[in-house]
Amino acid sequence: MKTFVCQSCGQPVFFENTRCTRCGAVLGFLPDQMRLSALVDAGDGIWTAAPSSPPTRARPPGFFGRLLRTRAPASEPGPGATRHYRKCLNYAEHDVCNWMVPADDRSLLCIACAPNRTVPNLGRPGNLEKWARIERGKRRLAYGLLRLGLTVETRQQNPEQGLAFDFLSSEDAPPDQPVMTGHASGLITVNIDEADPSLRERTRLDMDEQYRTLIGHFRHEIGHYFWDTLILDGGRLEGFRALFGNEQTDYGEALQRYYDAGPPADWQDRFITPYASAHPWEDWAETWAHYMHIVDTLETAGHFGIEVEWPLPDGSRAVSDPDFDPYDLKDFQPMIEHWLPLTFAINSLNRSMGQQDLYPFVLPQPAIDKMAYVHRTIRAAAKRS
Repeated sequence: MKTFVCQSCGQPVFFENTRCTRCGAVLGFLPDQMRLSALVDAGDGIWTAAPSSPPTRARPPGFFGRLLRTRAPASEPGPGATRHYRKCLNYAEHDVCNWMVPADDRSLLCIACAPNRTVPNLGRPGNLEKWARIERGKRRLAYGLLRLGLTVETRQQNPEQGLAFDFLSSEDAPPDQPVMTGHASGLITVNIDEADPSLRERTRLDMDEQYRTLIGHFRHEIGHYFWDTLILDGGRLEGFRALFGNEQTDYGEALQRYYDAGPPADWQDRFITPYASAHPWEDWAETWAHYMHIVDTLETAGHFGIEVEWPLPDGSRAVSDPDFDPYDLKDFQPMIEHWLPLTFAINSLNRSMGQQDLYPFVLPQPAIDKMAYVHRTIRAAAKRS
């Protein structure tokens, strides 16, 4: 994640902020410019970006790229022209979003909210807060996919397999139909109880997981979506099977074996998490999620200028160089060379405060090889050399 500042006063602001904590300026994320901007009220629900913003790319290469192209205005603003925006409907009415929509766009929703098919029942106390937490995680997902240059289709564009989100509660479901977080043919379902930190932590402990977050769910489930589009439909099955195994193994039986017997004794030598050992599809989704964790965290560290010095076996010391863009690396190896010392340092800092490790995982070489494959697949899909 890049770092952002309020153009009105220079105060650093977080990606999720809707107002500057120093000067009170209204903030909004401009997906067509990939930046969080202070906004100027132009009246009648129209906003413009505050002046003195640094120049940015005019249009992102991917994520809802088709949606952006479909909904793009007839002509782009010329040099020096003022762009006009509206708040996403979920920003203006519910304050669960902070993304903007071009003023001449026909859609009421921003590109991050457009795939929403079902939102929580807002008549139930607490559901608005849960939805806000869910949307924060989903916007991080949207940002990452934008930066990776990936394109999705929504249900409006592809009724059979387009991306859609259902945010459901067990309280509103029939007793014999439990709400399970998962993916099926482009539809990602999230049980909104996952937005309750205490319940999510209880589930994490019950399932003996090292890590369970909303952003982790989104990155895992979108991995399933991209397996369908990039591997199955993309003609990459042979390369996938060489690393992950044969996905034709019965999925239901494989999961049942995993839940009954647990992972194989040597899972740490071959997989990124125990759950990745359950089936090649889950191995891919877990690997995809961790790849997104890594590139986003490395971008954040780079924007803060974090350098890590660590000892080498020969007694010398190496220093990492944060001045690179992990989203634009041609090769995957430099990413790992920066990631391992960074996580060792931050895990050590967390332990100094009595906190859990930021990244409580050990990466065996087979898992690194799989992430390198994900990296190559994404770059090929985004048409980056």
